[in-house]
Amino acid sequence: MSVHPQPPGRKGTVERPYSPLNLRLALAIFGLVTSAVFTVLAFRAGWTAAGWILAVLALVAAVDIVVLLLRRRARKRVQGGGFSLFE
Repeated sequence: MSVHPQPPGRKGTVERPYSPLNLRLALAIFGLVTSAVFTVLAFRAGWTAAGWILAVLALVAAVDIVVLLLRRRARKRVQGGGFSLFE
């Protein structure tokens, strides 16, 4: 088994690495979901300060998702391809 810098067939090179936007999008979605769940749990437990902090974190994650989707759309436009949420 040979060791390669990245899996065969990937678009990235050493000079121009593969974009990590998909990983950032997955992590932002995870952050949004967990923050939203913990926000609801904090408010139900009566911890309003923690609930508001978690609500702000969920809002930041939602804004990050929008920015990432716009960047992915711009990347597809430059590379000459259609827009897909999971590509």
